[in-house]
Amino acid sequence: MKVLVPVKRVIDYNVKVRVKADGTGVDLANVKMSMNPFDEIAVEEAIRLREAGKAEEIVVVSIGVKQAQETLRTALAMGADRAILVEAAEDVYTDIEPLAVAKILKAIVDEEQPGLVLCGKQAIDNDLNATGQMLAALLGWGQATFASGVEIADDAALVTREVDGGLQVIRARLPAVITVDLRLNEPRYASLPNIMKAKKKPLDIKTPADYGVDVTPRLQVVKTAEPAERKAGVIVGSVDELLAKLKTEAGVL
Repeated sequence: MKVLVPVKRVIDYNVKVRVKADGTGVDLANVKMSMNPFDEIAVEEAIRLREAGKAEEIVVVSIGVKQAQETLRTALAMGADRAILVEAAEDVYTDIEPLAVAKILKAIVDEEQPGLVLCGKQAIDNDLNATGQMLAALLGWGQATFASGVEIADDAALVTREVDGGLQVIRARLPAVITVDLRLNEPRYASLPNIMKAKKKPLDIKTPADYGVDVTPRLQVVKTAEPAERKAGVIVGSVDELLAKLKTEAGVL
């Protein structure tokens, strides 16, 4: 079975995000970029499936700017077999919308014919949580979202999901799209030998035109602003004082 894993280049999760002074977007100048953490978990899960004999090949795909080659090389160093970069933007501030990404991924899936698509449940830059679901709809495949456990048995995937009431296990017939959550696994670090080997692994560069997809934005960002600072807390001397403040100041009672 071939496994396809889409990965996205995002601001590193350890970096404090800053908004531009003019409010036109997030400041990316001299900011460390890395693979979206949820996508990293998806790559790790694909590698574990191959190690368990459930998969034969892992293909990673990124859609964005040419700098995303670094992200793909990271996935190759972790253990993916080959990569595809779709250069859909020249400006690092351009974020390709989920529907356009899903359409490109559908075209790649039609071409590659994987038995499973493993996606991160969302990207930490826009938190849209939409690409995996849109891809499943375009393909007409079954989907399982927010996976915290994945087992491949015969022609189906048994996916464990965390829900409000506990754990839910669903069976998705393959081929399917699975989006993964944080608790699925702990991604491995790439060793130096594997980093060197990754430089020689195949990385194909494509464009949206190669797949007949228009990536013209349908949405316009009007303004970007930092969230309001949280006000300092107040220490009260008694329950009566607390209730009074909740009633008169907070307005929650």
